[in-house]
Amino acid sequence: MPIDVAKATAAPPRTTELAWDHKDVQLYHLGIGAGAPTPEKEHPATDPDELRYTLESGLHVLPSFATVAGGGMAVAGGLSAPGIDVDLAAVLHGGQTVTVHRPLPVSGRATQTSTVPAVHDKTKAAVIVLRSEVADDDGPLWTCDTQIFVRGEGGFGGDRGPSARIEVPERAPDLTTERRIREDQALLYRLSGDWNPLHADPSFAKLAGFDRPILHGLCSYGVALKAVVDTALGGDVSRVRAYTTRFAGVVFPGETLRLRLWRDAPAPGRIQVLVTAADRDDAPVLADTVVDHT
Repeated sequence: MPIDVAKATAAPPRTTELAWDHKDVQLYHLGIGAGAPTPEKEHPATDPDELRYTLESGLHVLPSFATVAGGGMAVAGGLSAPGIDVDLAAVLHGGQTVTVHRPLPVSGRATQTSTVPAVHDKTKAAVIVLRSEVADDDGPLWTCDTQIFVRGEGGFGGDRGPSARIEVPERAPDLTTERRIREDQALLYRLSGDWNPLHADPSFAKLAGFDRPILHGLCSYGVALKAVVDTALGGDVSRVRAYTTRFAGVVFPGETLRLRLWRDAPAPGRIQVLVTAADRDDAPVLADTVVDHT
């Protein structure tokens, strides 16, 4: 079969050297909407709170930058692991978690160590779990856990894996906000390293079954975290300890994301988030989404 589970999970760790500087951080922040209008900010381009994301003096790094630091894309890394040979057309990014061990530096050089801890059998699909641990000379920086969903590769008799579903609280959200996705957002975001033409080329998008290019899932992931930090954590990126989501649906450039936030859900020190497409009757975008914070 295309996925040799024993070979993939027993393979020795693969290492990659990463390097980034303030321009990479600024470009990423612009790619997830920094400096763009929001319901909370009338003049965002020069707002001091936004300049923390876009101006090199006093620059703060949003933890989701870990998913693109050094130009390394976690999904691509998982598909190049020993024992894995799958059809790219059958691959979906299922979920993403970033755990922060200390604030991300504005510039740095680090070593990324990647392993495949598990491959889960969902009967009609397989889920490849990729773990990437990143450290520099001062110690661990962050850990990324990526779930790669591969259609048609299940049924091999493996473990189904844990369920990550989180029930939406029955009470009203503590905060609701919206973020409009610019028409050119995907074109800007892809400059951080994800060159998949699905997000830029209309003819390629049609081959994949979409009327037009779709936004990167990890772009929505970054947009949502920035909104949580800005509205619920006082704009302090250092308060984020971990951030996890399940990719539940697509976003088209030009649409508006609606975010509903519940504090201390599902436990104290956590913010549960539900992200939907406001223009399409609140179609799901990000589900089972939680930000752990101080």
